[in-house]
Parts: sequence; structure tokens; C-alpha cells
Amino acid sequence: MKSVLLVLIICASWSINSQNITSKQVLENAIAYHDPNSTWATFNSKFTVEMTTPTSVKRTSIIAINLPEEYFEVTATKDTVSTTYKLTKQTCEMRYNGKLLDSVAAKNKKMSCDRALLYKNYYTYLYGLPMKLNDPGTNLSDIVEKKTFKGKDYLVLKVTYDEAVGSDVWYFYFNPETYAMEVYQFFKTDDEGNVKPDSGEYILLSDETIVNDIKMPKVRAWYYNKADKYLGTDTLVEK
Repeated sequence: MKSVLLVLIICASWSINSQNITSKQVLENAIAYHDPNSTWATFNSKFTVEMTTPTSVKRTSIIAINLPEEYFEVTATKDTVSTTYKLTKQTCEMRYNGKLLDSVAAKNKKMSCDRALLYKNYYTYLYGLPMKLNDPGTNLSDIVEKKTFKGKDYLVLKVTYDEAVGSDVWYFYFNPETYAMEVYQFFKTDDEGNVKPDSGEYILLSDETIVNDIKMPKVRAWYYNKADKYLGTDTLVEK
């Protein structure tokens, strides 16, 4: 009886806290957890990500991000092929198996500076979360939702973006005790801006590693929202 009463008290306490806390406070607490020394703005580091999927061989990507210098580089190796994209303030450089490519050769290899920018935005966004939720063009809902996902309770923030940034609707799931980000999820929208329920993906985050003083999720497992179909896993590895 005492144990049941204790659970009820804890649940009631959490419900009150989740109702009182604002979405801005949740985000601030999450950033304080992941970036306790406020180093994201000066992030300058290199890390390695291994991607495994059920239908393909492993891909290893070595990623370098220097935010103050606006520098980005990724070298991805799969089987015997490696591709490198490097972006600085003024230049875009592409290599195939170490060989520098001109625009014609790059096109023949289906490589482009637009793709380099896509990779830069992709990796900087995912590995810069939740700090990136303070970026211009990001619209944080005023409502803090309380959800249970995969058997765990979370405080959830809904995020949309200005049209120039993106049309997807994102949800970020935070541990209600530590404010660690443990799940995020996105949905596509139709021409009227309505969410397509069977679209998009969710990503389960587990373990942690520290990169440049940032607590980053070590493992990201990707699934389709529809039917919970598994897509693959990205793992930060020590090199």
C-alpha cells in the first residue's frame, strides 16, 4: 500500500511540475544538461559516426565541424569508396577516393556543392541538438506536452519552422527528471500545413559520449513512424 501511495505521489508531483514549466524552461534545462559549459557556439571538433542498416554495408563518416571558422568536412567510406566534402567560407571542395574533383568530374560522380551544404546542415543540426532549437526560424510551441512513448514518460516540445527553413513538424522528448533528450520525431505536412500521420520517422537516442564538452547521444536508432519499421542506426565511435 505504501509503495502504491508513493507512486501516486510521484506521478502527481510530476504532473504538477510539467503543467507549471514553460516550453522555454524545458529547452533551457535541456541545453544546460547537454551543453553545461555553453560551448556549442564555439564548437570545434572531429568525430566519427558509423551507420548500419539491414540492407547495406556499414558506412563510416569522419566529420569535422568548426563553427567559429564556418568550416565543415565529412569523409564517408563505404566498401572501397570514399567521398569527401569540404566547405569553408569561400570554397567548396570534393574528393573521390582522395582525388580532388572539378565540377565536371564531381557531376559524373553525382557529387555537388549543394550536397555538401546539405550534409553540413544535416550533421550540424542533428549533433547540435537541442542547442539548435534556438536558431532563427525555429518556432517553439508554448505548450509542454506530457507523453508516454515506448513505455517511458516524457516532456515533449513541438517545433515548427519558418517556410524558408523547412515544412516538417518535429517533436522532442525529454527525460522529466534530467532533461536529457531521449527521442525526437518528425512528420511531413501536406500543402495546407497539416501533419501526415503515417509520414516521417522517430529516432531513439541511447547512451552518451562527450564531444567538445557536449553530451551527445552515442546511439541513434531510426524508425519509420508507420509500422515502426527499423531503418538503421548511427553510432558515435572512438577513433
